[in-house]
Amino acid sequence: MTVEICGDTKACGNRANAVRDQPYVSPIVDFLRTYIIYDLHRAVPASLQSIRPGFTTGVSNTDLMEFPGPGPLNAALHHALLSLHQHPYPHVSNPPNCKKRGAVSLILRVRPDYLNWPGSPVLIPDRSISVDQQLNLFFSQDWVQYGDPEVLFIKRASRVGDRWTGHVALPGGMKDPDDRDDQAAAIREAEEEIGLDLVAKECIYVSNLPERLVTASWGSVPLLILCPFIFLWTSNYTPPLKLQPTEVASVHWVSLRALLSPSLRTVEYVNTSERYAKRGGFVARLTNRFMTGMMEFSAIKLVPTESLYCSLIPGFLPGDIHQKSLSLFQRLKARCLSDQASSSDKSRPLLLWGLTLGILADFLEMLPPHNMVELWTYPTFTSLDLRLIVKMLTYGLRKRNILKVKAADFANETSTEIQAAETPFTEIDSNHDLNRVEISGMGVGRYYGPPSTDMDNSTRHAVGIMLTGYYDRLWLSVYVCLAWRVTLGAITTLYAWRWLRRR
Repeated sequence: MTVEICGDTKACGNRANAVRDQPYVSPIVDFLRTYIIYDLHRAVPASLQSIRPGFTTGVSNTDLMEFPGPGPLNAALHHALLSLHQHPYPHVSNPPNCKKRGAVSLILRVRPDYLNWPGSPVLIPDRSISVDQQLNLFFSQDWVQYGDPEVLFIKRASRVGDRWTGHVALPGGMKDPDDRDDQAAAIREAEEEIGLDLVAKECIYVSNLPERLVTASWGSVPLLILCPFIFLWTSNYTPPLKLQPTEVASVHWVSLRALLSPSLRTVEYVNTSERYAKRGGFVARLTNRFMTGMMEFSAIKLVPTESLYCSLIPGFLPGDIHQKSLSLFQRLKARCLSDQASSSDKSRPLLLWGLTLGILADFLEMLPPHNMVELWTYPTFTSLDLRLIVKMLTYGLRKRNILKVKAADFANETSTEIQAAETPFTEIDSNHDLNRVEISGMGVGRYYGPPSTDMDNSTRHAVGIMLTGYYDRLWLSVYVCLAWRVTLGAITTLYAWRWLRRR
């Protein structure tokens, strides 16, 4: 890892003198640069002061607690990106009954710190050198070491019939026949949706995250193979973004520290009745809504550092004609039966959940404090009796799965797959496929805990193990709850009838 840290007073004093040789700045700024930056260098934990160029290491949770700024997080991010580049995930082929493929882009950048604002122009890594060298060169810069790493999210525009309408997501979309491969599809979609060129000299393609088979109807209907890719923007200047109104309502840069913060963990309530009762009409969906209530998923409340809104979407301004045109019945139906939030509703908090949270969990689990899986909660329902039945029927399963995840010594089941050029798809059996994820569920994790230099020993299917068999138990819980309510209703009706006869 290429990180330069002042380990003694003399070195920091020389650095302060070098600052004074710069063109004239105000005395206040000079004081801040000279003394406060020096104090920041002294505050770096001893375990990090031993880092030298060319040596890679992780960062412990203790270091992060001792020095809560972005410095140690940036060192861990450097190590994680190097590990991902050196050990990419295998390719996942389509099943026979699913031909679609999609690709999304996890775009990272570093926001400079006020006291370490970079000069102009900044150093852009040369494309002719290896990606490892480009990453080392990028993270060796002072403004990067003390900057704040961020991730780009989009909020999708509201579209009728779109499963992900109004959701927070990563830029991306479906692969076209003209796309050379999945990575080309991700690059094209980013250009079309937000106007960001991911093949520019300022951008480094790092690696991919686990490809997964996305299913609907709780695993019974395969939809597509989703392929996430990681890109790093290496300039302190991000060009103005151009939002496509039919696809994107807004874009948001969110700090990695916010995504890792336990205080921003929350839940998202989703109406799933439309997803498994489409053929039953309005009455069937209303019945299912009454039966199960809302479904509760683990989520992260996003706190953006920078946002851009598309002013061309319907409802951008208060009192838009599109909003007034809805009848009272349509508004009531949308409130009771639809989980599709309006993309123009700025009053609702930005929540990261479901499939996108699953993709991010695979990546964030590699960063300190390595608590993404621990903070995650199992999906459940808001209906009290169904919620209790789910808790009882899944208690043993959840205990066993968590114990498997916590047992840090798993057999390496995928080491040979990681070295292979392609992982063929096989039919799903009752043993649960770790490359399969429900559309509203979490993803598949390879890392659990700090990534080590030995990739074979750090291979983990953490979230996949936690979800093994869980959705099957959810289905069983719904049937048990239905039987319980029918029985309770029959007994209540019988006693009421007998009581009326006595009168």
